[in-house]
Amino acid sequence: MKTKILLVGGRNKAKALAVSLIGKGYHVTAVNDTYEDCLKLAEINKLDVINGDGTKPFVLEDADAGSADIVIALTPKDDENLVICELCKKRFHVKKTVAILTNPKNTPFFYKMGIDSVVCAITAITSIIEQQAFMDKILNLLPPSEGRISVAEIPIPASAPAACKKLWEINLPEHAIIGCILRGDTILVPRGDTRILAGDMLVLISSSQQEPAAVKELTGR
Repeated sequence: MKTKILLVGGRNKAKALAVSLIGKGYHVTAVNDTYEDCLKLAEINKLDVINGDGTKPFVLEDADAGSADIVIALTPKDDENLVICELCKKRFHVKKTVAILTNPKNTPFFYKMGIDSVVCAITAITSIIEQQAFMDKILNLLPPSEGRISVAEIPIPASAPAACKKLWEINLPEHAIIGCILRGDTILVPRGDTRILAGDMLVLISSSQQEPAAVKELTGR
C-alpha cells in the first residue's frame, strides 16, 4: 500500500513537493483555502485536491486526514501550521506531522507541543551557508596536487578496524577527516576522543586521491 501524504496550505511549495512525492510513488492529497491555488494544484496528475481551510477539522476530515501517514503543514503562518499539526496528531491520530516555520524561535515550542519534525527556511539556509563555509575551509586545506574533494558515507560494521576505536586512534591520511557521524537518528560532530561504534555511518571528507586509503583504514576494505 502506498504511503499517504497530506499537504496543507502553500502554493508553490505544495506544488513542487506534490510533484516530487508523486514521482516517488506516494499517494498525495493537497488542501488549500484559495480556489485559484486549487486550480493550479489540480493540474498535477494523480494529485487529489481539497478546497478548504486546513485549520478546520471538517476540512481535514474531508481530506481523509485519518488515513494519512504523514501531514505537512505549509501555510505561511506558524500559528496555523501548529493548529493543523495538533489537529492531525490528536484528533486524527496521524503518526508523523511536519510543520514549516517562518520564525526559527518557534522551533523549541513546536517540538514541545509534540510536532514530529520542524523545518525552518531561515535555519535551513543558514545551515547551507555554514556547510559551504566548512567545505571551503576543507578545500583550502587540500593542496591542488591532491585533486578534487570527495565526500562519502562509510558504514562501519562490527568487523571494521575502526569499530570501538576513538577517533585519535585511527591513522587517517593527512588530507582526510571525519566530518560527522550518523548514529541512528542522531548526528554527532566528532572530536578526538569520540569513539566509533559498529553501525555508525561516517561522513568522510577527503581528497579524491586519498579516499581509498582512508576507507581501507576505517573498514579494512
